[in-house]
Amino acid sequence: MINVGIIGATGYTGAELVRLLGHHPEAELVGLTSRTYRGEPYWRVYPHLKDYVDLDCEELDLVQLVKRSDVLFIALPHGHSMDVAREVLKKGKKLVDLGADFRIREARIYEQWYGVDHTAPELLNQAVYGLPEIYRDAVRETSLVANPGCYPTASILALAPLLRRGLVYTDSIIVDAKSGVSGAGRSFSLKGHFAETNENFQAYNVASHRHTPEIEQELSLLAGEELLINFTPHLVPMTRGILATVYVNLKKYYDREELYTIFAEFYRDEPFVRLLPPGVLPQTKAVAGSNHCDIGIVSDSRTNRAIILSAIDNLVKGASGQAIQNMNLMLGIDETTGLMSPGLYP
Repeated sequence: MINVGIIGATGYTGAELVRLLGHHPEAELVGLTSRTYRGEPYWRVYPHLKDYVDLDCEELDLVQLVKRSDVLFIALPHGHSMDVAREVLKKGKKLVDLGADFRIREARIYEQWYGVDHTAPELLNQAVYGLPEIYRDAVRETSLVANPGCYPTASILALAPLLRRGLVYTDSIIVDAKSGVSGAGRSFSLKGHFAETNENFQAYNVASHRHTPEIEQELSLLAGEELLINFTPHLVPMTRGILATVYVNLKKYYDREELYTIFAEFYRDEPFVRLLPPGVLPQTKAVAGSNHCDIGIVSDSRTNRAIILSAIDNLVKGASGQAIQNMNLMLGIDETTGLMSPGLYP
């Protein structure tokens, strides 16, 4: 069995890790840390896990947690993973960071967008960006995975097949994305207050969202050239899900069947990417609770644009499910282990 520790286990992504790992056939949870709920039985924090998890929340003792774990997940906000990563790697263990500390390859850019000094720049070259559909082989060989953000996951998977083949103009990419409120985390904020979000629909951090440089970094690598995008996130009054609508100008017109063939070839061996047939479009409810990314494609002959839509559960493929997919790859087991289940509907 794989001994697993989770640092920051009582946020929403931590709770999804616990839920999914609780029925992973090759993993055993050995430590769940929480500052807020230390000493509390975990099921008292999340009652839906009663009789599935029998651990108590504990204060972080990093040395001891690393000693009894084979792999650790960090489910904390940015700025908290750098010292932890040093200790984990020093002891020869595996680490999946669900925060942003190792996603950006240049410390300078990370510091510019996140307003925090990067205190472990020497580890950036060791970290692998944990999008298995693009970096599967590298994930298998690393001990440090930077788990992608939720918006970047939906955006990059929507664009990768076209950028890899150089089929679009890279100076006019628009990503218009909507997220459920769980993406803001469990800590209280006015933005997530029921009276503020219910029957409301709003954009936020327009042209300044912290996921922008992460998306641009990975799209630039796929395209083989530096590019910038317009990225606009929105908050919608639902709990889970991201729907990204991506607009690109094609260098040559392709009808929807041709575009479908391009995407089908690129994702033909991907267990978690579901390419929807022409005329069918993704919806968040179809992926809720699952590790799937559903992609739909529209070709607009009037404007010579392709419109790609992708839907994920922000807490699963956008966070914890993808983190477990990366853990599976790092440890040499089938990457679908513990993750092959459909979503919840309705």
